[in-house]
Amino acid sequence: MANQTAAIHEQIGHRLRESGLTYTTGRRQLVDLLLKHGRPVSMPELLKARTRLTQSSMYRNLADLERVGIIHRVAGSDDHARYELDEALIGHHHHLICDKCGSIDDFEVTPATERALDKALRSAAKSSRFSLTSHRLDAIGLCVSCR
Repeated sequence: MANQTAAIHEQIGHRLRESGLTYTTGRRQLVDLLLKHGRPVSMPELLKARTRLTQSSMYRNLADLERVGIIHRVAGSDDHARYELDEALIGHHHHLICDKCGSIDDFEVTPATERALDKALRSAAKSSRFSLTSHRLDAIGLCVSCR
């Protein structure tokens, strides 16, 4: 895990330098928080972590990291956007979204299921003359706390 985290930080540092940005302590702390949570997290969840970053610094850093493709927003079913590291950094996965509280958890499917899903999506895209580049699957329901 430590080697994986170091590799992620190295990739992020490289991407930021290519974009003319610096991998500041604040950005590194934010990436560490996202890695620690291991799922898409909201601003209130990030603020609960009690880092030295102010809310305005977090928003500014999130915007910079999102602009260069290091993180992306995941829409839940509540008023809070959630953020996670890009799949190129943490691997391809899908989301379970609670329709009541808005929580989002990641899940992965077997390689065979992923291939079948990709085949079905490519077929649907082809019939619409749509050029498919990737996919995201969001399953909506109720989390264990809300059932």
